[in-house]
Amino acid sequence: MEYRQLGRSDLQVSALCLGSMTWGEQNSEAEGFAQIDRAKACGINFLDTAEMYPVPPRRDTYGATERIIGNYFKARGGRADWVLASKVAGPGNGIDYIRGGQLKHNRQHIVAALDDSLKRLQTDWIDLYQLHWPERSTNFFGQLGYRHQEQDFTPLQETLEVLGEQVKAGKIRHIGLSNETAWGTMKYLQLADQLGLPRAVSIQNPYNLLNRSFEVGLAEVAMREQCGLLAYSPLAFGMLSGKYENGARPANARITLFSRFARYTNPQAIAACSRYVTLAREHGLDPAQMALAFVTRQPFVTSNIIGATSLEQLESNLGSLSLELSDELLDAIEAIHREQPNPAP
Repeated sequence: MEYRQLGRSDLQVSALCLGSMTWGEQNSEAEGFAQIDRAKACGINFLDTAEMYPVPPRRDTYGATERIIGNYFKARGGRADWVLASKVAGPGNGIDYIRGGQLKHNRQHIVAALDDSLKRLQTDWIDLYQLHWPERSTNFFGQLGYRHQEQDFTPLQETLEVLGEQVKAGKIRHIGLSNETAWGTMKYLQLADQLGLPRAVSIQNPYNLLNRSFEVGLAEVAMREQCGLLAYSPLAFGMLSGKYENGARPANARITLFSRFARYTNPQAIAACSRYVTLAREHGLDPAQMALAFVTRQPFVTSNIIGATSLEQLESNLGSLSLELSDELLDAIEAIHREQPNPAP
């Protein structure tokens, strides 16, 4: 396993991070335990979750993923062996059951969310605490273009000050951003440097062969500011594995089960996806492993967040670590990207 520095922190995290957003919905607690055991045996030391998980979010499953992880630590021990990441939710439709639905990144909500996460996780600290998405309206969750809206939102300095208090209290070690823009990322970093507040060590945004929008503005920020990408959805909800080719809908697969996940199923994305899947097979490669290897090799990526609903899928994901992509293959990937850039942001 390769390990990489997490921002400017003293933490070294595995190049693959174990994602957990299916645990409590598509996966049972026992299956979550088995995935953690297998990932640890392979050298993964990085585990990502969120208060809102599992996904899709529902009132009756809220916090289930963190509870599964907490039960794992209680049963297995070894909490200090892991770099544990979680997230505080922001405002959004359909999550009125979280702290009354009027979510803010202020002291009231951050402290309440963090304390509840610590209880569910059965731990005294979280290594990386992330703002799951911005409180302000901006372009994330599939919106490529920015549409300006005048609105009131918690000043970013106030958010950093609250997070700084939690760092001093020992509840969190480092902070991170998620679904953030170049402006937001630079503003947080600027304020941290100016005011001596916690500096974000990472940004967790989507990145895959169908959505390379991170490269446009944020990749330079990630490199120059040492605020690396934790890439989520590296397989575009499984589309890049090839299992949905020709309209197939495998039983118990995410897109089969949940019609709301249409981000990667527009006609342009389906067409581009087929080209990447075909390319992988022409080179004798597993399409999912090729897609994962492409993400992991990027210099601005600190860790690639893999998710699986079975140990077989997890084994395949782990196998991507040993895959070297040839210059010929990379050139062919770029050719497809030039013709069909970012069909599914």
